[in-house]
Amino acid sequence: MKLDVIKLDGGKAGSVEVSEELFGLEPRADILHRMVRWQRNNAQAGTHKVKTRSEVNYSTKKIYRQKGTGGARHGARSAPIFRGGGIYKGPVVRSHGHDLTKKFRKLGLRHALSAKAQAGELVVIDSVEGVTKTGALAKQVKDLGWKRALIIDGSEVNEAFAVAARNLDGIDILPTMGANVYDILKRDTLVITKAGIEALEARLK
Repeated sequence: MKLDVIKLDGGKAGSVEVSEELFGLEPRADILHRMVRWQRNNAQAGTHKVKTRSEVNYSTKKIYRQKGTGGARHGARSAPIFRGGGIYKGPVVRSHGHDLTKKFRKLGLRHALSAKAQAGELVVIDSVEGVTKTGALAKQVKDLGWKRALIIDGSEVNEAFAVAARNLDGIDILPTMGANVYDILKRDTLVITKAGIEALEARLK
């Protein structure tokens, strides 16, 4: 399939032939959902923790005699029933992540790209070279109507462009290897350079 290519100033720059396997699939919500869930679960810290009765700072001395008090039997003040005692079955440090096969992760990225293409939210630009000023880039972005955009460059992001864009609200830049389903779906507009298209096709072939 062919996609139109534009320049950052809004001018036309011809067209580019892209793979149907990357941008022409029928997006499946179940695949995209599993991919987003996998990403967010792997990003979750899982460092929340409480102290059990073996970890709280209390004496292990028996608090009162076994019989004759009229009360329930207790061994130590660290029991979960007491205020300040250990917590029973509370959260512990653990990983929330789970595995997805490499083949499925590639499939998920293809469906995310296809979803943007089908929704008309995919823009292909010639390149990002030559942009060095934040003010000039902000004007170009405003003229193009990009409010929340993810820009994917080639194998490495153009350094001058990254510096010019880093203070712009709503604009994210990633190299091709950083392209992921969550960031693609989170933004209203997906912008890919011609170098980024080539690198994505090489990565996902």
